[in-house]
Amino acid sequence: MENKVIYCGSGKKQSETWIKGTINIAKIKDHIEEFKGHEFVKININIKEDLDQYGKDVSISIDKFKPEPKKENEQPKDKLNF
Repeated sequence: MENKVIYCGSGKKQSETWIKGTINIAKIKDHIEEFKGHEFVKININIKEDLDQYGKDVSISIDKFKPEPKKENEQPKDKLNF
């Protein structure tokens, strides 16, 4: 699997609790997932250390992480075997 980051937007930190951003719909449309009849796009939002050339200090990218499926005989880690 290719681990290339897919940037889909950017933003600006407005305060310690508020980030304003924009997302490019054309870049996320191939990453829409469905769950219980609803459509979602998983994203990562990162605060940059420095401003970019447009004065943005927030980066938005597609979250492509997929957990490995559990093996059928694998026991959950929170249960004891006895």
